[in-house]
Amino acid sequence: MSDMTYGLEFNYDEWRNFVDETGEPSYRADQLCQWIYGKKVFDIHRMTNLSKELRSKLEGHLYVQPPFAVDVQKSSDGTVKFLWRFLDGQEVESVLMDHGNHHTACLSTQVGCPLRCDFCATGRQGFVRNLTVGEIVGHFLAMESWLGQDIKNIVFMGMGEPLLNWENVKKAIEILNHPKMRGMGIRRITISTSGVVPGILALADSGLDVRLSFSLHAPNDEIRSKLMPVNERYPLGQVIEALQEFQKKTGNRITVEYVLLKRINDEPSMAYEIAALLSDLDVYINLIPYNPVVDRYGRPSASRINPFMATLRELGLEVELRKEKGTDIDAACGQLRGKRG
Repeated sequence: MSDMTYGLEFNYDEWRNFVDETGEPSYRADQLCQWIYGKKVFDIHRMTNLSKELRSKLEGHLYVQPPFAVDVQKSSDGTVKFLWRFLDGQEVESVLMDHGNHHTACLSTQVGCPLRCDFCATGRQGFVRNLTVGEIVGHFLAMESWLGQDIKNIVFMGMGEPLLNWENVKKAIEILNHPKMRGMGIRRITISTSGVVPGILALADSGLDVRLSFSLHAPNDEIRSKLMPVNERYPLGQVIEALQEFQKKTGNRITVEYVLLKRINDEPSMAYEIAALLSDLDVYINLIPYNPVVDRYGRPSASRINPFMATLRELGLEVELRKEKGTDIDAACGQLRGKRG
C-alpha cells in the first residue's frame, strides 16, 4: 500500500486538504466522512453519490479499509472478543461489551505493552509497537460495522498503555468525536492509565474532556513496584500529584481500578492506606477480582472481598465490585494477549 493514502489516519481538516488536492469541492470531504463514519462503507466504489470518474480517480490513491478480524469469540454473557490483523501482520485484541441497552468498545492502543505488569497477560508478552491513528480508529469502526449499530461508549482499556501512545490516541479521539465524522460524545470516552505522569499532565492540558481511569492495584509503593514496574519510574506520590492537577484543571471525577489479588493486596488494613492515599481526590473505586492469568496469583473469595470493600465504604469511599464480562473467552481485565490460542 506504499503508494496509497490511508484515509482513516485523517482528521477533518486533512480530509478537506486531501479533497482540495484532488481538485474536488470541499463538500466531498463531508460525503466521504459520511460514508466511512456514518454508513460504515469502506469500498470507494460503493460511495454512490461520488461520480464514477471521482471513484476511479480515488481508487488508486485512497484506502479506507479497517483491519481484518481473524478471530471472533462470543462469551456466554454476550461479550465479544476480536482479534485484528494489521497490514504488517501484527495483531491485537479488542472487546465489545453488551450492557443490554447499549454497548461499550474496549480498544487497544499498542501491540503488546511495555509496562510488564506481573499479573497481566498483555504485559507478559512484551511490547512490539504503537498502533497508528488509523489502526485505533479502524478497529473501532470495524467493531461497529460487525455489530450493525452505533457503539455508545469507548474505553481505552485494551492492550497497551494509552498515555505512552498519547499523540495517536489524542488524534484518534478527536476524529471519533468530530461532528462531521463519528460524532462520539467526548464524555463517553474513557482513557485508562497505569500512572504515566507526563501523559496524565498532557491529558490535563489537552482540553479533551474525556474521563480518566487510574489502575492503582496496590496500597503502597512497596507492593505496587513488585506488581507494576512502572511504579519505579512514577511512584505513587508523583502519580497522585498528577491526578490532583488533572482534577484541578478538568473538575472530572477519576475512576480508580483495583485488581484484588488474594493475600497480596486485599487485607482490610490496606483499605486504610488506600483511603489515605486518595484522600485529596474525588474518586470512585472499581474492585476487580483477579481473572486468572498467572498461577502464583489467586482470586480472593467473597469472604475476603467483602470485608475489604466494607472497610473502604466505612472510610467514606464510593466502591463497586465490577461485574465480570467475558472471562470464559479470556476477554476480561488483564487477559488480552493479541494472538490465538
